[in-house]
Amino acid sequence: MSARIEPTQTRFVRPTIEALEESLIRKVVENNIGRDDVIPLWFGEPDLPTPAFIKEAAIQALHDDHVFYTQNRGIPPLLDAISSYVSRLHNRTIGTDRLTVTGSGMNAIMLSSQALVDAGDNMIVIGPVWPNCVETIHVMGGEARVVPLTPAADGGWRFDLDRVLDACDERTVGVFVNSPGNPTGWMMKADEQQALLMACRARGLTIVADEVYIRLAYDRPRAPSFLDLAKPDDRLIVINSFSKSWSMTGWRLGWLTHAASLGNVFAKLNEFNLAAPTTFVQHAGITAVNEGEEFVLATVERYRRNRDLVYQRLAALPRVRLARPEAAFYAFFAVDGITDSVAFAQQLINEVGVGLAPGRAFGPSGEGRLRLCFAAETKTLSKALNQLAPALC
Repeated sequence: MSARIEPTQTRFVRPTIEALEESLIRKVVENNIGRDDVIPLWFGEPDLPTPAFIKEAAIQALHDDHVFYTQNRGIPPLLDAISSYVSRLHNRTIGTDRLTVTGSGMNAIMLSSQALVDAGDNMIVIGPVWPNCVETIHVMGGEARVVPLTPAADGGWRFDLDRVLDACDERTVGVFVNSPGNPTGWMMKADEQQALLMACRARGLTIVADEVYIRLAYDRPRAPSFLDLAKPDDRLIVINSFSKSWSMTGWRLGWLTHAASLGNVFAKLNEFNLAAPTTFVQHAGITAVNEGEEFVLATVERYRRNRDLVYQRLAALPRVRLARPEAAFYAFFAVDGITDSVAFAQQLINEVGVGLAPGRAFGPSGEGRLRLCFAAETKTLSKALNQLAPALC
């Protein structure tokens, strides 16, 4: 009779993964998505479909059989196109050796955490922030130390470098900053970026800058960028995406800008995550970058008008406090008397038929607020604001 074999493992999934926070945006959305009686302004997604000229490029790429494996860091024509684009945007040469194509901005955030964070390390994260940015650090067994922006009297936000540095210790590997910010619409000033860059240089820390909304600035051609200030070999990883500027959210395509010395690191990480982004999608990305400037500029103007409408209407409501967003396409507003934004977001769905994201989804400093995405048709926003007004008075 054989001896009884006792299992050596009692767990199935890593405890770190089991402990990941559920998306509170998804919690609100899941039971309500697809309802005809709800205006959905909860996701950060333009309602404009991808422009026809980009879709046609993808179709042509399929006809041309661009359906095979490619280089880990992206096909050379797309790397060349991105290099030309970012070099024009920042008025300095950024070569293809400093670029890696990724399978979305989200994938770029995950790759950055994989490259930097070991179990027991910590990363400073400027909040309030999209929750996925925090959870990628947790996936790696690291600690996300969220340092909130300081709410200002005018409803805006202020960056405090001293608080960031006070949160650092010997296990801190870097600082994650999203500017222009989701959900806040906050835009980091160039002198603040310079100060943070100098402080991180002195401490050997890496800045991970999520700049996917860089083109969506309303008082200038684009938002300030760390790439305007950094040396080519600085410890800086900049994330960008095709989703927001070219209305390509479902295509899943982005890129990283980094020191040339990290090229092989991100090639290996791409290999072990998805090998390389989808080939025909990369060909569509070439067309977006090379031919999409007119679309980007028109889109920014559309969002500017929507921003002004939303701000004017919400600011007139007695219980609402907000600043005019500087960039991105969100209104992140406080509502007096609200202590549970998740419950209140569900209440708004049930009572007035408008879907917003709860502020607590973006961290504790977002509680008492709601995020409204104004990347929608003006008539849709007007209807939503009409329906929201009685609940916010």
